Amino acid sequence: MIHLKKGDALNRMRDAGKVVAAVLDTLRVVVGPGVSTGELDRAAERCISESGGTASFKGYRPSNADRPFPGAICVSVNEEVVHGIPSDSRILQEGDIVSVDVGVFLNGYHGDAACTYPVGAIGETRRKLLSVTYRSLELAIAEAVEGNTVGDVGHAVESYVKSNGFGVVRDYTGHGVGRKLHEAPQVPNYGEAGHGVTLKKGMTIAIEPMVMTGGEKIALGSDGWVVVTADGSDAAHFERTVAITDSGPEVLTPWLAVE
Repeated sequence: MIHLKKGDALNRMRDAGKVVAAVLDTLRVVVGPGVSTGELDRAAERCISESGGTASFKGYRPSNADRPFPGAICVSVNEEVVHGIPSDSRILQEGDIVSVDVGVFLNGYHGDAACTYPVGAIGETRRKLLSVTYRSLELAIAEAVEGNTVGDVGHAVESYVKSNGFGVVRDYTGHGVGRKLHEAPQVPNYGEAGHGVTLKKGMTIAIEPMVMTGGEKIALGSDGWVVVTADGSDAAHFERTVAITDSGPEVLTPWLAVE
């Protein structure tokens, strides 16, 4: 079932989204060579706790998982696509790229967003990957208007990514978000324009392109959580929670774009 939000519910989604954005903006400064992914996790959890919220991901256990997710955030490096577990033993190196996914539960509602950061100076292919993935998110958000479909959103991502020679993740998708972290509808990063669920005012969806420099096959890591590219190519992940409104798409997680 798709839950439409208005009034107080939408305001609470805005509040949760602002905390998510604050976490991502904080980590933008913390990320750097020599920093562990565990340090990123602790910085994020402090920020979330100070806001009065809780980390949506910590303790989250979908039906196909052997154990709950142990971190406050997901931290995925280079060939890791999503769901990387933070660790003090995973040290970021100059030239890496690191994707951070943040969920915050505040006053009964979730906010969800992700950003991929460069670690120091990165190579040309990785710079292009970040640029293409972020631009595909912008194009997808522009399609998130009443009367359009999730197919329009996915087509915007897929067509732009493919035109730049990269691939999209097909096994994981964007989704509705609200009282539950994952709600209907699914919002794939591919699709046919004009097809799929029609977007309506009050829908709140997480749009999240996951893009790879190589092929589109993925694999599950040995820890049962992290998803990696099957061919070892690099991956990037950008995400915003967006509300469908009378005046167009409203970004509820307004983190600053990575330069």
